[in-house]
Amino acid sequence: MSNPTLINGFDTRRHVGVHAEQVSHVSSTDYPGHYPGEDNSWDLDAFKKRLNLKVQRLSNRSVAFDLVGVDASIANAFRRILIAEVPTVTVERVYVWDNTSVVVDEVLAQRIGLIPLNVDPSFMDMKESPSDQATDRNTLVFRLRVACTRNKNAPKGSTNPNELYINSDVLSSHLEWVPQGEQMTVMASNPPAPTNPNIVLAKLRPGQEIDMELHAIKGVGKDHAKFCPVATASYRLLPKIVLNPQKPVPPHLAEKFQKCFSPGVIRVDPRTKAITVDEEKARNESMSREVYRHPEFAGCVQLARVRDHFLFNIESEGFYPPERLLPEAIAVMRGKIANIRKVAEALLHDSDGPGDVEMTDT
Repeated sequence: MSNPTLINGFDTRRHVGVHAEQVSHVSSTDYPGHYPGEDNSWDLDAFKKRLNLKVQRLSNRSVAFDLVGVDASIANAFRRILIAEVPTVTVERVYVWDNTSVVVDEVLAQRIGLIPLNVDPSFMDMKESPSDQATDRNTLVFRLRVACTRNKNAPKGSTNPNELYINSDVLSSHLEWVPQGEQMTVMASNPPAPTNPNIVLAKLRPGQEIDMELHAIKGVGKDHAKFCPVATASYRLLPKIVLNPQKPVPPHLAEKFQKCFSPGVIRVDPRTKAITVDEEKARNESMSREVYRHPEFAGCVQLARVRDHFLFNIESEGFYPPERLLPEAIAVMRGKIANIRKVAEALLHDSDGPGDVEMTDT
């Protein structure tokens, strides 16, 4: 495929070209030897000047922020760590003493395991293997005991199960924490419980009951998705719309050109019909490439994305408030870097040894 034609304003060092049927300039070029006569060796001071993080939106369950000045490998590492390696606490073992509901034991156990718990993972140790002895340092115990009975005071003629029966719904709020050892002292200020008390686990009718003991442990998402601390963790590159000053959009086609982009991205002067880009709202552009479908706009615009400007969106689902998730991911990455550095130093100082160094998870 031939190289696409680029217009003035497109920076091949910072922009990824988005064309009708391909993308271009995907790889970074800021490394030594790419540009003759330029020393692009990594420099800490230069990195600090480029690095920027700005929170765009913060709510109780989600955060959106811009991360600028890092390579895609770093941004993607944070995303993968958020999904797979930030630890949480959730139910791992379910001991069923009695279950006469219509939901079979295995399905109910799977539902219970997916309930997010408001437990700080730093208070608990992680088991080295599934066969490790359960202690008050690595295991939380819950009890689920619910029995459905008829409501003798139900309104006459009512068909609402919540009025006819007591405990017709088994909810996550029915989980009762059973403190073990020193847990009452350590966790008294924030007793372990589901983050959402209204998750429906099963439906009961009179004569049916559930009695279970639940053991929750600390784990990470790469072992099982139930340990994942986020509902979503994603990023996209900042959209960039480059207008060609050498070939402006014809005034009689200005509104048609505007409709090729997301609302608010393109501004049209009501008097002169001149086209401008709202740089603040350009971040909302969907990059549908609709403008490339119209031959009358050929050469008028170039779509691109800024290679080192990442728009992150993270939704928390569990103990962590959304603003704490990125620092937790950074802490995990720092642990990995420290581990690699330790191994490298061991290899450097033990060059006469067998050459094998054991690496451990941090």
